[in-house]
Amino acid sequence: MTYTGDVSKGGPADVRELTELTISKLEVGDFGNNAYLLRCNETGDGLLIDAAAEPDRLRELIGDLPISKIVTTHRHKDHWMGLTELARSTGATVVAHTLDAPELPVPVGLEVEHGDRITVGVVSLDVIHLRGHTPGSIALLHQDAHLFTGDSLFPGGVGNTQGDRARFAQLFGDVKERIFDRLPDEVWVYPGHGRDTTLGAERASLPEWEARGW
Repeated sequence: MTYTGDVSKGGPADVRELTELTISKLEVGDFGNNAYLLRCNETGDGLLIDAAAEPDRLRELIGDLPISKIVTTHRHKDHWMGLTELARSTGATVVAHTLDAPELPVPVGLEVEHGDRITVGVVSLDVIHLRGHTPGSIALLHQDAHLFTGDSLFPGGVGNTQGDRARFAQLFGDVKERIFDRLPDEVWVYPGHGRDTTLGAERASLPEWEARGW
């Protein structure tokens, strides 16, 4: 089956097989949240990005193999409503940026900053701090090819900054400098809600995003 990234409420996960990782995308909750399970193909270790809701469905997605980490991309509640239960039942280390960690409902075992790396099995993921949607929003990058952006980058624009021009300028600047200026068009973007995209599909729209201010 060809991965598309198209998932729906109550529907099955879409699964992508890479050389080092298997990526499973599942929509959960009432806000169309995407949760991503990353599994190291060599060791079987797993990492969950955003325990957003429906912990029973996420546990079913995780299955019998362990997960060592649960990464929360940012502090907004719709991205961590299943975190307490999943952290308890899996024993996984909770990971978040230092600035958003105090807002989460469970202790954060690993606080990260821009430029850090976290691992799942033998695979490493680069942490990219994208300020603006929240102070501690992060994205995770695998091999300069697969980018998990939380609510900081979507098809058609950057994340919501509630009309705050300074926050928008911060987020747009970070997304441009830390993502578009350093990564190629082929990078696949896995957002916190909705459909996937690529940097190439969005790059030409950057001047329009900057001009409109959202």
